[in-house]
Amino acid sequence: MPFVYPDSAHVRLHGPYGYSDYQRFRPWLRDEFRFRCVYCLKREQWGLVRRQYDLDHFLPQAHSPAGVLDYDNLLYACSACNSAKGKEIVPNACECMLHGQVFVNEDGTIEGRTTNSRRLIRMLGLDDAEYREFRRMWIDVVALARGRDPDLFQRLMKYPDNLPNLATLRPVGNSRPQGVRQSCYARRQRGQLPETY
Repeated sequence: MPFVYPDSAHVRLHGPYGYSDYQRFRPWLRDEFRFRCVYCLKREQWGLVRRQYDLDHFLPQAHSPAGVLDYDNLLYACSACNSAKGKEIVPNACECMLHGQVFVNEDGTIEGRTTNSRRLIRMLGLDDAEYREFRRMWIDVVALARGRDPDLFQRLMKYPDNLPNLATLRPVGNSRPQGVRQSCYARRQRGQLPETY
């Protein structure tokens, strides 16, 4: 199933700081959120990456100018979800979009089982007809690939080939330097990264 939300609240792996432009956090956030949208779980592997993913300020810049360069205020989101969120203050997806609190059905519908997950789904329109059709199509494609074309299944569900090597990046500092060793790139180098996720 390609749309399974995490089992537990997201705990930040990385902690870079000191960049003068929040876009410099992109490679860190790609790795942090496993190359998919924190809201709808759209994966980089399912299309072109350029202009498809934004760095979303959880507390919008209009409400929290001090958080513009705060790594812990940034999320990796597809452009559609980021656009739908806009300047709204929404429930924290890292805490409420969790397996057991959110369930995606085989027909592509999405159900929130808590007040905050239902609110976020409603605010972002995650159960609108376009999202339902998108999810249903990918559920069907992944199921067909799993049963008939294992190579295609692997290509659809794998980590990207261009994993960022965070060890080569030089922020002013990093409050969680141990995260670099747990990055997808480092784990792949050690042969510990699974083929699919």
